[in-house]
Amino acid sequence: MKVIDIINSSSKPYASLEIVPPLNGITKDQLLETVKPFMEFDPKYMNVTCHRDEVEFVRKADGSYARRTVRNRVSAVTVCAAIMAKYGLETVPHMICGGASIDDIQGELHELAFLGIQNVLALRGDSLTGEKRFTPHPEGYAHADELVAGIREFEAQYGSQFSIGVGAYPEKHFEAPNLETDIANLKKKVDAGADYIITQMFFDNQVFYDFEKKCREAGIMVPIIPGIKPLSTARQIGLLPESFSLDIPVELTEAVRDAGDDKEAVYRIGTEWSIAQCKDLIAHGVPAIHLYTMGKTKNIVEIMKECF
Repeated sequence: MKVIDIINSSSKPYASLEIVPPLNGITKDQLLETVKPFMEFDPKYMNVTCHRDEVEFVRKADGSYARRTVRNRVSAVTVCAAIMAKYGLETVPHMICGGASIDDIQGELHELAFLGIQNVLALRGDSLTGEKRFTPHPEGYAHADELVAGIREFEAQYGSQFSIGVGAYPEKHFEAPNLETDIANLKKKVDAGADYIITQMFFDNQVFYDFEKKCREAGIMVPIIPGIKPLSTARQIGLLPESFSLDIPVELTEAVRDAGDDKEAVYRIGTEWSIAQCKDLIAHGVPAIHLYTMGKTKNIVEIMKECF
């Protein structure tokens, strides 16, 4: 079933989940065991992130260096296939522009159609480690709106049909000069054929409500699903703003700092903050909440028990 159909047919808000493909060396059974705790909540679907191949330089015997492509994780498509086969759960593989030619992307779309996967989250993707700015594949797409348009062109040519989601940044993408420009770029993705939007994590719900209002004023009318990630360690107070260009409210920051070295207390503070966020978002009528699991299960399970 397509995500947009799930959104439109759901009588109440639901939780969607996002997992990261495991590192090489993890078995299929180990992967499925990490997913199992979520199954008791009968999730509607599960997103699986995509990570572009990295490049390393290996020194040869003659002193020169050879460029080598490194893939550290199992592919999103493989993970989706394993989850579908075991649990019969709809999956949403992420598809990125980075490191892929148009032919590569079309090949992956053929694989998804073959597997019966009807959903895709279309993203530009991040820069490679060491890159200051994103560099597109010379024969690929430079922006997510181009990727969305390319998927729709693929559908017209081959008869496949996908529900396409795209990402958004309530506190703007770090490369955008301002939020208004970022929202204008988001509208390009919707105009290209995106069905719905999932936001980056945020820790202040008012940020989301203000962002949603600006999107509607800009003519973006597709469903906007808020993304939530529970804070789980004190280090994330510094790491998350740096990595994702977001703000963490003073109240949450001070509560974590007051907990000091008590790791369990920090974990509890982060979980309860996310529970409060979810309850408030549901009260405000969001269609769904997207939970970033980041390899964790305990806090996500607790949030789902409390809110869904």
